[in-house]
Amino acid sequence: MSVRDQFKLLLGDLHHRRHQPPPAIPAAARQFLDRNRFVSAAIFVITVAAIVLISSAGVTTANLPVQVNQLATVRVVAAGSFTYESAERTRIAREQMLDRIPPVYHLETEPLQRFEGAARNLLAQLDAYEERHPIAASAPILTLPSARAELVSITEAFNARGPYRASVEDIASVLSAGDAKTRAALFDNGLAALRDLYAQGVQDGSLSGAGSSGGVTVFQIARPNGEVSQRPVQSMEDALTFLRVNLASEGVSRSSALALFRLFRNGLVANVVFDPDASRRRQEIAASRIRPVSVGVVRGQTIIEPGDRVSPEQYEMLQANRHYMQEHTDAKLDENLTLFGRVLLVLAMVLASIIYIRIEDPETLLSNVRLGLLALVVIINLGLVRIIYQLGGAEFFLRDGSWASTLPYVAPTAFAPLIVAILIDAGSAIFMALFIAIFTGIIYGNRLDLLVLTFLSSLVAIFFCRDARQRGKVVRAAGAGGLTVAAFAALIGFANQTAIETIVRQITAGLVTGLLTGVVVVGLLPILESLFKRTTDITLLELTDYNHPLLRRMQLEAPGTYHHSLVVAQLSENAANAIGANPLLARVCSLFHDVGKTANAPYFSENQRDGVDPHAHQDPLASARIIKQHVSEGVELARKFHLPRAVLDVIQQHHGTTLVRYFYQRAVAQSRAPFPPPAGEEKPGERRREKGESVSPSDLSPSSLLPSPAASPSEAAFRYDGPRPQFKECAIISLADCVEAASRSLRQTTPGQLSELIERLVRARIDDSQLDEAPLTFIEIARVKESFQFTLLNMLHGRVAYPPAPAAAEPAKANA
Repeated sequence: MSVRDQFKLLLGDLHHRRHQPPPAIPAAARQFLDRNRFVSAAIFVITVAAIVLISSAGVTTANLPVQVNQLATVRVVAAGSFTYESAERTRIAREQMLDRIPPVYHLETEPLQRFEGAARNLLAQLDAYEERHPIAASAPILTLPSARAELVSITEAFNARGPYRASVEDIASVLSAGDAKTRAALFDNGLAALRDLYAQGVQDGSLSGAGSSGGVTVFQIARPNGEVSQRPVQSMEDALTFLRVNLASEGVSRSSALALFRLFRNGLVANVVFDPDASRRRQEIAASRIRPVSVGVVRGQTIIEPGDRVSPEQYEMLQANRHYMQEHTDAKLDENLTLFGRVLLVLAMVLASIIYIRIEDPETLLSNVRLGLLALVVIINLGLVRIIYQLGGAEFFLRDGSWASTLPYVAPTAFAPLIVAILIDAGSAIFMALFIAIFTGIIYGNRLDLLVLTFLSSLVAIFFCRDARQRGKVVRAAGAGGLTVAAFAALIGFANQTAIETIVRQITAGLVTGLLTGVVVVGLLPILESLFKRTTDITLLELTDYNHPLLRRMQLEAPGTYHHSLVVAQLSENAANAIGANPLLARVCSLFHDVGKTANAPYFSENQRDGVDPHAHQDPLASARIIKQHVSEGVELARKFHLPRAVLDVIQQHHGTTLVRYFYQRAVAQSRAPFPPPAGEEKPGERRREKGESVSPSDLSPSSLLPSPAASPSEAAFRYDGPRPQFKECAIISLADCVEAASRSLRQTTPGQLSELIERLVRARIDDSQLDEAPLTFIEIARVKESFQFTLLNMLHGRVAYPPAPAAAEPAKANA
């Protein structure tokens, strides 16, 4: 390459770097913010203050969701002295008054009128019968067949006029009691007795009167004019005795008197009948005279005791206390929960969280980014719970406690646990679920049932969301948590004797809240991933799509690099599985780690065809800079296409600070010769190597691109700018990158040769301190080497040489 061409290359590179967008946050500043302990302390203080503010400020019993028959979980005392009209006590007083008001009855006369008509008709028929049978009237009547038949007909006609049961013998005895005049007198006497009994009233003992007077029950009897008076009423036994005495007249035989009694007994029925209209009017008059009951409450008086089932009177007093606090701001402020106790509780919970993270996930404790994520989602989640709680103070919820009891099931308590499970790990999410559940129970009045229920539902959501690689699975996991809330809300509701309509509302609230929580989490994940530089398996799985624009570009412009990336991805994924790292992260980062080579694809040997080498007539330092430039090109492309931070880190770190050894050795050879050999001429036995990482723009200068045979080359100019690999997956990709490239130089792939090659390359990286900053142990490095050998042996194994196909002219013989 001529000097002019080298200057063009330099100017083009400088122009490209001048227009490259600067990183959002410099690496040093990002490192400071992520590791500085003062930032950690600030996160701690802000988190404690926010939780205390959310869970304490203004939390009063004014909007505590309580309903009748629910077990109280907190003691509620009156915030001040007030008086209210108790509808519940007024109702009880009205019911007691109504219970003391006796029912009102009226005297029914229709049965007497019906019997009197039947008796008059019977008397007329007996007179007619006597006229037709004058002899039989004085002789034994029933001995004559014709007379008996006619008398039977008269008896049946009488019985048919009502519910009467007169016998033929009684009718015959009445007929023989005397002549028509005597019978008429006897009938008039009996009907008069019945009229007297009906006028006084007869009851059969099934009714309850207002009391007794001399052994006679007194009833409230309504007169025809509507007035009600107390009157004694005859019992059925006394009425029958009165009737028997009145029918026993002088000159009447005993048998005839008994027959008359049995006959007139059919006309005596209980005629005291309950009058619902009169009774209701009397109760309404009595109820209108009852004044509303006023209840006085003094300040500090206990309204509800924890553990007691809330009675209607207590609930009414609680509602009156709420209205009083809404009208008197000073009382509402005085009723706030104790701030100091809440601060101690929050401090204890946050310290417990720190201890848990220190034991289970120390990496999170060392990263302010992760701590900030935990603090943010906790504050947001508790803020949502508090907003839902505040709705209980609205007038609508104060009027209807059943709707207020639904609010705890609307709180999205699984929001933070789901986000932490996806962005960090399940262990931190479980502790986060307990943290949120405890403060949710505290906000809603120390409700243990709500604490257990929300914690259980969050655990169910975390269980179904573990290893989520599809966004739909997140929604299903949140829906499973909502279903858990709905199921246990129903069980708790039945146990607390909650109204069915309230239980239905709580079930619906749990299900809908679960689904909405999943939808919101899915929508917020991309924002949180970008804000906190976290990458979820969902995003990583989406990046494995080979139709991604960068991968498609690599397939078309740098097919050799693309195939190399596929093999490195397989090696890295298997090795990550072997040591418990993230295999999906290793695979995705491997696919994109050399994407920067697409800018100058022909300068890399895997993309060269027909033996054309652009480096043949170029200065070694210029070639090295072009090779190293693929790192910065890759970072620019990754930022342009918004690849995750982990991918950018792997692109920058996978070469570490290694040496571009091939061009460095060429430069050394040129510097030692009296006259430099022509560019591109190689010493015998030299093998070209060109794997490495990015170069700083400050290293480029016009003079550095000119050949200088008299000066010794600086090794630093031929090294990648780093940094070295910082995490396990990046270290694995760094080793897989060099192992895959070197394995292609083997003439034969045997286990021994492959093992020796891998051991030599890994040892060289260790000796060069390239793995010093990666958290890999020697045991894990040994497992990585074993995985590389196993995978490459299965990739590069030889195939059996198939014999040539038989000639087309001999198909029958071949088939034989």
